[in-house]
This record gives sequence, C-alpha cells and structure tokens, in this order.
Amino acid sequence: MHRGAAAAFMIAALLARAAAAQTPPPPPVTVATAQRHDVPIFASGIGTVQAYRSVLVRARVDGTLDKIAFREGQTVKPGDAIAEIDPRPYAATLAQARAKRDGDVAQLQNARLDLARYASLVRTNFASRQQVDTQQALVNQDNANIEADDAAIDSAALNLSFCEITSPIAGVVGLRQVDIGNLIHATDTTGIVTITQIEPISLVFTLPQDQLPAVQDAMAGGTPAVLAYTSDGGRMLSQGKLVTPNNSIDTTTGTIALKAEFANADHHLWPGQFVAARIQLGIAHNAVVVPQTAVQHGPDGLYVYVLKPGNKAAKVDVTLGYQGENRAVVSSGLSGGEDVIVGGQVRVQDGLTVDPRRDAKS
Repeated sequence: MHRGAAAAFMIAALLARAAAAQTPPPPPVTVATAQRHDVPIFASGIGTVQAYRSVLVRARVDGTLDKIAFREGQTVKPGDAIAEIDPRPYAATLAQARAKRDGDVAQLQNARLDLARYASLVRTNFASRQQVDTQQALVNQDNANIEADDAAIDSAALNLSFCEITSPIAGVVGLRQVDIGNLIHATDTTGIVTITQIEPISLVFTLPQDQLPAVQDAMAGGTPAVLAYTSDGGRMLSQGKLVTPNNSIDTTTGTIALKAEFANADHHLWPGQFVAARIQLGIAHNAVVVPQTAVQHGPDGLYVYVLKPGNKAAKVDVTLGYQGENRAVVSSGLSGGEDVIVGGQVRVQDGLTVDPRRDAKS
C-alpha cells in the first residue's frame, strides 16, 4: 500500500507538471494611457516649393560680354552688378549724338540772328515779308532738330546704361548660361543667369475638394498655419501661413490647390523642392487621445484593447475624429485615463490575460 500510494503521487505530480507546461504564459503587451488634452487638427497634402519671384537676366543691347560680376549661388540685392557688355560702341554713339546737337544748336543760333535781321529790314522795306516767314520756318525746323537730337542723346545714354546689367530683385543667383567673351544679343532666349527670390518663398499644395469648406472656416477665424515637411513626412522644414486657395477646383483630380508663404530665413525650402504640407484647420479641445498604434481595424469597425483589472484585455469599439502625428483622437468609446494596448495585439483576444509593460513614450 505504501509503495502504491507513492507511485500514485508521482504520477499525479507528473500530470500536473505536464498540464502546467501546456498552458502558455500571458503574452507580453505594451500599454499606454489614453490622455485628454488639446489637439491641433491638420489636413495633409503634397506640394512643390516655388520661388517667390524668378527673373531670367537677359541683355537689352547687343555686344561682347566683358565681365561677369557674380558668383554662382551668390545672394544679391536689387542694383547689384551682374554683368557688363562692352560699352565702347554705345559711348561712341552717345558722343556722336551730343556732337550733332551742338552743331544744330549753332545752326539755330545763326538762324535766329538772320530772323532778327530780316524782321528789322522788313520794317524799312529792305526785306520782304516772305523772307521773314521763310526764315521763321528755318528757325522752327532747327528747334525740331534739336528736340530730335535730345531724344537721340537720351536713347544713346539709355543703351549705354544697359551695358551695365544689374539685379532687378533680391535673391540667389543660379548657374551662369554664358561665358565672358561671347557675343550676346537682346534677342537671346537663354539669358545670362536666373535669379530666384527665396526670402520669402511660396509653397503650392493640393487637398481633396471635400476639405475646402474646413479650410474656408479656418480662414474665417484667422490665417491658418501651414507646416512644410520633407517628402517622407519625417522632418519639419519650416512653418508658414496660408495665402489663398485657388479660384477653382481641378475637375480632373477633384483637388483644390492652395498657396502658402514662408519667411524661409534658414533656406530650408528651395524652389522646385517636393514637400509634404500640413495646414492647421482648428483645435480639438480636451480631446481623448491615444497612440495611433492602439487603434485596430476589425470587420465591424475600429476598436482598441483596454487593460482591465487582473491584466485582462477587453475589446472596446471606438470612433475617431482625427488621426495624425502618430496619434488618434477618440470621439467615442473612451473617456480618458484608460490603459490601452499599443503593441503586441496580434496575440491578444477579448478577455485574455496579458503581461503589460509600460510604453516608454507614454
């Protein structure tokens, strides 16, 4: 009897160990607390950075390019020297126009003296009235010649000033399109260089047309902020403000284009750059917020797992009001303060006991 009882005890112990070995341990999960706070509401779109102004610097007169006064990539101000065309032909033309005027002035003075003499003689009948009228016409003609000379001088001086090419705007100089020594013409289409203004700078991005009313509501309350991110959305580049939406919706895509302006003092935005744009449409006050990873998609809608007493997971259906920046605003289903599972849900079922671990970011 004693040996039989011992054998039975050993068998029972082995069976208990086998049962314990077959029971899996609670799955480890990561939890975070649903919190209440104000959340800015954003709409996201894709856009392209555009220069605030862009000027193709071209010659206004023909001539040999004598000087390049800029460095590629240099920042210039209005009036800064860009290039110089050989001024000698235009200086000679100006001198010629001035010399012609001097000759015409001398001719006018002589014509006026003759007119005075004829006018004196006509009173004593030593000259005819016709001679006086003819001389008066010569004086008028010489006056007209001098006016034409003045116009020619102004034109020649203007062309001479065009030999000194300056920047019309403040901006960054691009890559030069022509080298010193080349003969350039006012009709050349390539120009000398392009200058783009990047302080401030513009961003044109698109949103679905359904979001236009929210944009208009945001504009009614002030000037909405616009954030520019790298194309992958990983890094914020700059913060600016909305200027205006376009005056029509693109019927081919069902989107509306919007234009924003950025101070861009750090030059993080560059013309032609492809960026992700986010416009703030409002603020959700005292909203229940959970990490985006807590929200699960099921056949009946969205849900989260809430940690109950005894470390049991409970499935709770939720509706969301906004999602962004790796967080979700819960409109219904949670009241705030609940511990929700944000990692390891693949092994979790409703009512299952879990091994919770606190999310370091929560």
